[in-house]
Amino acid sequence: MTTAPTAAPATSAPAPSAPAPTPAPADYVKPTHAGQAIVDSLLLHGVTRVFAVPGESYLAVLDGLYGTPIDTVVMRQEGGAAYAAEAHGKFTGAPGVAMVTRGPGAANAFVALHTAWQDGTPLVLFVGLVPTADRLRESFQEFDPHAWFGTQTKRVIVIDEAARASELVAEAFFAAASGRPGPVVVGLPEDVLRAEFTGPLVSPLPVAEGAVGADELERIVADLRTAERPLLYVGGQRWSPAACEAITRFAERNGIPVAQDWHASDRVPFTSPVNTGSLGYGRCPETAAMFDEADVVVAIGALPTDVPTDGYTLRQRPDSITHLVNIDTTLRGRSGAVTTHSIATPVAFARAVEGLSLGREVDWDAWRRRGHDAHLAFSTIDAEALPATAPGTAHMSLVMRSVIERLPRDAVCTVGAGNHTLWGQQFFPTEVFPSQLGTRNGSMGYSIPAAVAAGLASPDRLIVAVCGDGELLMNGQELATAAEYGVPLLAIVMDNGQFGTIRDHQNRHFPGRVSGTQIANPDFAGFARAFGGHGELVTSDDQIEAAVARSFAAIDNERKFALIHVKTDQAINLP
Repeated sequence: MTTAPTAAPATSAPAPSAPAPTPAPADYVKPTHAGQAIVDSLLLHGVTRVFAVPGESYLAVLDGLYGTPIDTVVMRQEGGAAYAAEAHGKFTGAPGVAMVTRGPGAANAFVALHTAWQDGTPLVLFVGLVPTADRLRESFQEFDPHAWFGTQTKRVIVIDEAARASELVAEAFFAAASGRPGPVVVGLPEDVLRAEFTGPLVSPLPVAEGAVGADELERIVADLRTAERPLLYVGGQRWSPAACEAITRFAERNGIPVAQDWHASDRVPFTSPVNTGSLGYGRCPETAAMFDEADVVVAIGALPTDVPTDGYTLRQRPDSITHLVNIDTTLRGRSGAVTTHSIATPVAFARAVEGLSLGREVDWDAWRRRGHDAHLAFSTIDAEALPATAPGTAHMSLVMRSVIERLPRDAVCTVGAGNHTLWGQQFFPTEVFPSQLGTRNGSMGYSIPAAVAAGLASPDRLIVAVCGDGELLMNGQELATAAEYGVPLLAIVMDNGQFGTIRDHQNRHFPGRVSGTQIANPDFAGFARAFGGHGELVTSDDQIEAAVARSFAAIDNERKFALIHVKTDQAINLP
């Protein structure tokens, strides 16, 4: 799968570059240890970047990286490193790679493994381990990787023989990328890494795209041709820019409305006439209604799991016609009736329907316009309709409107988890794939590491991280990484002094009894400046335009990251 297509550059300044790797001296002799074989295998698999927090348990791998073209991005905490690798997997389609040390390092990285497991993201996490002779003796930072990670990964592989190091790296990458993608942990015993490597270097294993069978396609086409209210439902894994474009052409040619999964709003362009918005938290009511009312749904990559079905309440009728096109043979997480299951990726489905015309586009025009018109209305910010905000606060919606007016077409949005994400989900115009990175497992602390990963992968695109005040401080230290590697991202921090999502639930279940949800925040603008970025504090609506303009100027002219700290009213917790 490919990286993001390059559209108009976000700025006219030269793209930032990460610190150059230290060149090997002229008399350098390449070592033959297993750590070097692992790095050579990464090169064979096309890896250009790893996200790492160093540890003495895998020094031989760090030694193997010495003098190679692989960019070793040194992160500030293992959770940030693993999140960045997970975001790289989402953004490029190729497995992201993180490296952490044993015990505490591995524990910190676990949050991203759960994200990759539930989101279906290709990720390979290399974890240093104690020497084999020290096992089962409660040695320093010892743990059992199979016991820790076995339920939340596709495979846990421990390299116990130096000669098999390359073979097992190839197995790990294949497992991470094939079928429904997911995380794989590779354990690296310290002594094995230093042992001489005598085995072969193993080439990457091919990953199948599957196929839509002739009889399956015939049934799908027949049901669509007789449908009164057809709908495509898209999302999930194994997409490419070309597949997104082909499926958009298919939908537009036939006038079939498209609903997108939660945090997957970039499969069909935001302004496409077939786009009817996204399902899941913060969705447009009309999108959910059309998904439930559709007489034929073709789900491509996405599955009707609990979030898009509003907690298993939408589209649960036993007679629903629902065709699932999904490479996962287990259909993990699906609900409702299944008419056919094609074991195929969106790439394979796009090939199957290329040029296909159903001849019903006129009949479905009113149905299509119903969804698209509702989507456009839902994603439009009406300043006149906003409620009054308390003194000393500003409207997050007006900040988003000012930012959106300045965005290039290929801008990327990253979000963590919490109510603040709804401003990104509802309003940010995702026009190309990939342009949205978020966590489907509701994991906080993702926005900044994901923005760093996207900015390094596509340095000519503007990356906007929409952050919550609680969410930012779970991995905000990675702004140091953004500064060090020259990633000129824009962070918008919604500061309402609370964990807003939990406060909402609290208000519903225990009204008037606020407990454990309020927080006191620092000066986030000063926080950004301390890392070498540009910081702005917004406490009223009349400050928004100037603050946003200065932030874009810092990104465009100084090539530094910018952060806008927006003080918001606790009572305005949703768009």
